Amino acid sequence: MEIRPIHTDDDYQVALREVSAYFDNEPEPGTPEGDRFEVLLTLVEAYEARHFPIDLPDPVEAIKFRMEQGGLAPKDLVPAIGRLNRVYEILARKRPLTLNMIWRLHEQFGIPAESLIRPTKLSASA
Repeated sequence: MEIRPIHTDDDYQVALREVSAYFDNEPEPGTPEGDRFEVLLTLVEAYEARHFPIDLPDPVEAIKFRMEQGGLAPKDLVPAIGRLNRVYEILARKRPLTLNMIWRLHEQFGIPAESLIRPTKLSASA
């Protein structure tokens, strides 16, 4: 069977079935089957990116996710954000992140800058 671009949902379903068969017994890279697997994955990923885009989380959600992932407490963010009350204001959406905070959160905690630079919806009581 030849590899073709994925243009329709039917093409996508066929490619998914073929790719999923490889997950149980992944072929060696550099072999004909390995190359086929890699090309099919690339096609599926491109189709999904175009038809099912995943939006980045807002900055506060990105920070909270990293805190949960790393077992961090608000006090752990003080070096990147500033005083503890400022950390709580950020997490409560009462204050936006500054460029310096964004840079430090990215550098110190590995939070993707793309997520941190999105506008945050401040709470109504801010």
